Amino acid sequence: MTTIAKPRSGGPRKRPETAARREPTRAAADEPEVNLGEGLEFMRLLWGVNHALEASSKRMDAAIGVTGPQRLVIRIVGRFPGIAAGRLARLMHVHPSTLTGVLGRLVTRALVRRDPDPSDARRALFSLTAKGRDLDALRAGTVEARVRTTLTRFPDARVAATQAVLVAITEALGEPASRARETAPARRSR
Repeated sequence: MTTIAKPRSGGPRKRPETAARREPTRAAADEPEVNLGEGLEFMRLLWGVNHALEASSKRMDAAIGVTGPQRLVIRIVGRFPGIAAGRLARLMHVHPSTLTGVLGRLVTRALVRRDPDPSDARRALFSLTAKGRDLDALRAGTVEARVRTTLTRFPDARVAATQAVLVAITEALGEPASRARETAPARRSR
């Protein structure tokens, strides 16, 4: 399991200029150039990733029978047999109620087994079935195979920096709005 270091806090950092910042957004050749600014441009790219993940998830469901979120559950449960739903939800960055439906479908399809926790009968522990282990072992035709292949095109330092930015955005978006305003750094100048 990879641990991601949080970026150091301090003064503004110089960042290399990226193509996204140099090139204004263009929807089509006949449309005028649009400069969305750094924040909106980054959000536009995140929405693009989200859309691509959802589309790939649907294709993977048709091809191998599980969606991207279901596959992620299978992969995590495969690495941590006997995992509790709460820990699984935290690892996936989702609310436990969101995970309930995914786990229910995987249990119904006999990919994941739900067992009571011997130390706390109110809690369930999840493990893979033989059918689930077969899907866990699958490497081709999955969303993560495409992500893994794409990541190999970049140096480890760039991947780590991107992960740090995504972790920071995830944490910031998870904060209540009032807390986010309290901790927001001063706007940096360009």
